[in-house]
Amino acid sequence: MSKDSFEPAPRVVVFLTYLGYGILMLFGYFRDFLRKSGVETTHSAIERKNMKDFVPLYQSFESFYKRNIYMRLRDCLNRPICSVPSAEFDISERVSDDGNWHLRLTGKTRRCVNLGSYNYLGFAENKGPCADAAAEALQQYGAGVCSTRQELGNYKIHEELEETTARFLGVEDAVTFGMGFATNSMNIPALMGGKGCLILSDELNHASLVLGARLCSTVIKVFKHNDIEDVERKLREAIINGQPRRQRAWRKILIIVEGIYSMEGSIIKLPDFIRLKKKYGAYLYLDEAHSVGALGETGRGVTEYWGVDPRDVDIMMGTFTKSFGAAGGYIAGSKRLINHLRAYSHSTTYACSMSAPVAQQVISSMKIIMGEDGTNRGQLRIKQLAANSKYFRQRLVEMGFMVYGNDDSPIVPLLMYMVPKIAAFSREMYEQNVGVVVVGYPATPLTETRARFCLSAAHTREMLDKVLDDISDVGDRLQLKYSLNSPVKAVSAEECYSQVDSLEHKA
Repeated sequence: MSKDSFEPAPRVVVFLTYLGYGILMLFGYFRDFLRKSGVETTHSAIERKNMKDFVPLYQSFESFYKRNIYMRLRDCLNRPICSVPSAEFDISERVSDDGNWHLRLTGKTRRCVNLGSYNYLGFAENKGPCADAAAEALQQYGAGVCSTRQELGNYKIHEELEETTARFLGVEDAVTFGMGFATNSMNIPALMGGKGCLILSDELNHASLVLGARLCSTVIKVFKHNDIEDVERKLREAIINGQPRRQRAWRKILIIVEGIYSMEGSIIKLPDFIRLKKKYGAYLYLDEAHSVGALGETGRGVTEYWGVDPRDVDIMMGTFTKSFGAAGGYIAGSKRLINHLRAYSHSTTYACSMSAPVAQQVISSMKIIMGEDGTNRGQLRIKQLAANSKYFRQRLVEMGFMVYGNDDSPIVPLLMYMVPKIAAFSREMYEQNVGVVVVGYPATPLTETRARFCLSAAHTREMLDKVLDDISDVGDRLQLKYSLNSPVKAVSAEECYSQVDSLEHKA
């Protein structure tokens, strides 16, 4: 198995990053003075003068950051697309006449290579067997269900989806939901309700996991990212000391982790976490939003990647929004667990059921991955994604870029550190007809801004070679090649794509 890579930034880069933020903030305070004086027009929302004695509606630093830093690169974010998010997509062009406070569409579009969507296996399509099956489901059931699963919104197709999901994952049962974010935020409270419970959460867990944990009336302790020693230390302390003030034993201890971390591209050390949870009698909650379909020989996710029994994971969560090209999420595990969630989860009690065409899209794509369509197209997509991920990442490392994460991860973060550089990088890549996602605070630490590339099985080798040449050229012009490690010769394209070529030959 490949190891996660987190090369530390050179000190001069860190210093220049803090210096850049300092200069931006100085200019920000100066512009706020101009706005207050009436010299510059104020476009942002402000507190009313007659409401000054009330609790403020806007956080001071967040508002300051949005006005003076976020607005400088707003044109690089939230770009509207107007086509299927496949290997290439159409982006609607926008312009601004007032420094990005208002963006208006020009009516023109630009065809770009898509390196931002989570379309890992390329199933987000408007033609092919999945799209055809979804269209048939639309004709049969319509677009909306208009009821919850516990009332009149339980269709046969929902039960088929849950049976297929459980069979795919190798567990007893599964329950599905219409929204991936709510799958975490609404179900963790159903599992950890009441006092006397403890949650151990990775410091880089997704916002949906953080929100779900905060909605519980439990104690939350955060451990260092993927750090087994820190987890074990906190487990020992919790068991020895018991509940605060009462010193009673904890009723439940839940460890929450992700399969692939969406901002870092790192992979969970699952065997170690399973060993710890068995040793200390804890439960393990595994979020496979980005790993199911994208990891493992047959796409079964991080359990297959590490060769562990999926039944050793107490709660398996995942989403259908990435590898399956649909929407919604699932929780899988024992029948006892799933029956409890069907009865007590707010997502099943109050939320409308998943749309039937969406459910059919998941069923069709999942059966293709399992080979139940009678072809090897699913295997071909899995191998193509693995080859694209390894090839793309190792070529970036060979060029001298600082790249986080694991070689087997389809998420490839490229570190840039300085806010002006992520804006310049996004605009330059857009001019080269490449659509990229750039990320900064608060989604990342203040000094770790980055571009995040998401690879897909729909990408061809020729497409990636062209994009890599563009990235190298822009990286040279913006001086983004920060890595101090000795250049490593990347694995050849022939080695990366040998299994793909073999499967194509068989087909």
